[in-house]
Amino acid sequence: MSDLAAPDAAMMAGPEALARFLETADEAVLRGVFSGGEVTILENFPPHVFTSQAGLARWRALMARHVGAIKDLSHTFGPPQDFGRTDDTVYFSLPTRWTGVRDGAPFDEHGGWSFVLVREDGRWRIRAYGWSVVSFAQ
Repeated sequence: MSDLAAPDAAMMAGPEALARFLETADEAVLRGVFSGGEVTILENFPPHVFTSQAGLARWRALMARHVGAIKDLSHTFGPPQDFGRTDDTVYFSLPTRWTGVRDGAPFDEHGGWSFVLVREDGRWRIRAYGWSVVSFAQ
């Protein structure tokens, strides 16, 4: 177990890079962010479950297209919650607010990510995440 009560900056690097990718659609920021092993992503767009490296590649293509249709996308993270660490695996949830313009109208989305990170090659990488929307206004 860990004495940490919350993810440190190294653990937050992956979620921060993921958010930057969503804001910019720049796939280069994802280099080294996800695990080189098994990956599982739960999303609110079809097919909703993306598994393995092939699933990750499919998610990247679909997400780049999705965020490419959104203007002025910006995120704000709330304080991480429910942090736990066992050896080289950590879990935490991350409240997140997204604002932007889709179909010509501004939106405000509140949700949260559940992350599982693994330590690989000296870095924390995303092994799994699930996204959940708790409110959306447009």
